[in-house]
Amino acid sequence: MKKTFLLLTVLLIGNCAFAQSDATTIKTVGINPEFSYLMLDQNQNLRKVEILLNSKKNELIKNNNLIIGTSLISIVDYQRSTTDSKFGYLMRHPTSSNQIGKVVSEAVVHSFQLSATATINSWITSYAELLYNPEQSFGGGTITALNRNQIQLRRAYVVFGDLNKSPVYAAVGKMDAPFGQMGTVNPFTNSTMWHAFGGLGYGAQVGFTKGGLHAKIMLAQGGAQFRALNVPVSGTTVPSKLNNFVADLNYDLFFSDEVSLKAGASYKKGGAYCQAFPIFHFTPCAENNPEYTFYGTLDVNDRLNVMASFAKTFNEWDGTFNPNPPLNVFEASKVSSFSLGARYDLNEDGKIKHTLSGEFSNFIAGPTGAPWERQNQFILGYQALMNKSAKLFVEIFRTEGYAPLNFISGSLDNQPFPAGTTHSDRDTNSMGIVLGAQISF
Repeated sequence: MKKTFLLLTVLLIGNCAFAQSDATTIKTVGINPEFSYLMLDQNQNLRKVEILLNSKKNELIKNNNLIIGTSLISIVDYQRSTTDSKFGYLMRHPTSSNQIGKVVSEAVVHSFQLSATATINSWITSYAELLYNPEQSFGGGTITALNRNQIQLRRAYVVFGDLNKSPVYAAVGKMDAPFGQMGTVNPFTNSTMWHAFGGLGYGAQVGFTKGGLHAKIMLAQGGAQFRALNVPVSGTTVPSKLNNFVADLNYDLFFSDEVSLKAGASYKKGGAYCQAFPIFHFTPCAENNPEYTFYGTLDVNDRLNVMASFAKTFNEWDGTFNPNPPLNVFEASKVSSFSLGARYDLNEDGKIKHTLSGEFSNFIAGPTGAPWERQNQFILGYQALMNKSAKLFVEIFRTEGYAPLNFISGSLDNQPFPAGTTHSDRDTNSMGIVLGAQISF
């Protein structure tokens, strides 16, 4: 850990020294729709620090610029469930505050983002992103409640590095953890893998990329972070130490000019699955629960893309054991997720790119037969991408199982469920269709 801090300090001093010869005055304020689309996309590629650095390397964005970006997603959807008020589709929170009955429908704003990217010089860039997302907000009430209609600083960090001059870079701030392959082939829906293991938190990361090799380590703030990062600090969730970390290593193999394979693996010191019974978001853990993942992406002729990932905790999630009969027959379980998907571009040229996609992903949290055993998700999608910055999409989806994280294995007596019961249901199924538009500028 001390060596990593030393490397980060040396890197920052070196970067500042290189940057002294560059002009540090912002010369242009404007928009870059293609770049904003890549940075504000919420599901297909979540390695945003890498996107930013590569955009500078390839001169998609220039030095001494302030780039303002926006992205709006509006959707219309329809869903049916086999069980009253239990819908497993995770693009909105699966609670009775959102879905009542066996049939639901909506026409809503799913999310809106506003970003600012300042390319101070060739070595230093800042990025900040505001997000409005009532559909997936943790605030109480319905999607029209004030607590769920808030704007948050979703990501914000300073990036140090110039890949045209050095293979080493660093970033400090609030960012996605470099754990596994959290992106998806879907035009709109996040994979269950991301919902289960995609981390977001405060921290500092250092990366190295050269040839086909890419290595990265992120020192993450302790306590319960914003998503899927949790290492207790003196038995609490107070984030007063940099005591968590994520390490990632991947390599690109080029079999020919048209075929390549990215293969990688990651390790996370402490993920979300560490609470004792009864389970509730962001409650303190006695010990951290490490996680690992393996992933790969096959690219053929820049038109066919196949992605596969597997992630799992090292230890059982203690809270998945309910001590009250009759549920006490199910032992505590490790948590895992698997995803497999493919997309194919129907055309190479033209102002509109048409893409078909399909994906399966799951969440395993209990032994066979437990009500919280699993939640599966199947997606078939189509998107039309216009001018590399706006898309229209349609997806047909199916979920199997209903396993919300809060009180997934039950609760204490009447808090909120009677002892020995749970709201999880492995036999609940739901199906639906969503149509929408994502306009980035």
